[in-house]
Amino acid sequence: MSWLYLFFAGLFEIGWAVGFKLGASPAKPGVLALTIVSLVLSMVLLALAMKELPFGTAYAVWTGIGVAGTFVIGLSCFGDPVNPLRIASFVFLLLGLIGLKLSSSS
Repeated sequence: MSWLYLFFAGLFEIGWAVGFKLGASPAKPGVLALTIVSLVLSMVLLALAMKELPFGTAYAVWTGIGVAGTFVIGLSCFGDPVNPLRIASFVFLLLGLIGLKLSSSS
């Protein structure tokens, strides 16, 4: 169950990062509300995951999910630049996340 918590914590991390990109502010109350809800849910789910998973692994996977998700959304929705080094770095990030999951005993 802890890996499931961690997965959803990472998805909500992507949500609040996208909210910041969309300009969460009092001038945009809907975006601000969704950003805050995503932030709170991400933290709560991360805390639940850390009760069973190793601290460093949980934090690294959580941030990795966020980095991977925001990278893909940045490319597909916000016109972030694409080049071979960025793509290779992204692949190494994914391999590292898979390695952390496979090496965990939980």
